[in-house]
Amino acid sequence: MKRAEIREYVFKLLYCTEFHEDEDLQKQYRLYMENLEQLGEIKEIKEKDKEYIINRVTDIVSRTDDIDKEIDKVAVSWKTDRMAKADLNILRLAYYEMNIDDDIPKPVAVDQAVELAKKYGTDDSPSFVNGVLAKLF
Repeated sequence: MKRAEIREYVFKLLYCTEFHEDEDLQKQYRLYMENLEQLGEIKEIKEKDKEYIINRVTDIVSRTDDIDKEIDKVAVSWKTDRMAKADLNILRLAYYEMNIDDDIPKPVAVDQAVELAKKYGTDDSPSFVNGVLAKLF
C-alpha cells in the first residue's frame, strides 16, 4: 500500500476517534479495517499495513493533548476545540508527521495535508490547513 493511501486511512481513523470513547477505540479500529475489505473499498489489505495504520493512529491519539497545545499556539483565532473535525485531524496527522515521524520530509507532510483538506474539508480547509502548518513548519 502506498504512503498516501496509508495516510488517508490514518486520517479516516483519526476522524472516527472523535465519535467513540477511548476504551472502544481499539475495537473500532479493527472493525474499520475489516470493513474496508468487506465493503470492497480495498481488494486486499496486508496485515502489516493494518497494524501499521492502527499503531500510527494509536500513537497520534496518545499524543493528542500535546499536539493540540502546539496547534493552539499558532492557530490564534481558531483554537482546536472550535475547528472542524476534519481540519483538526488533518492538522494532528500533519503535525505528527512533521515533528515526530522522522521518515517524512516536512514539505511532503504539508503537501499531503493540503490534499486531504481538499478532499475531506470545506472550500476553506486547504488554505486554513496550509496556513496553520506554515506556522508550525
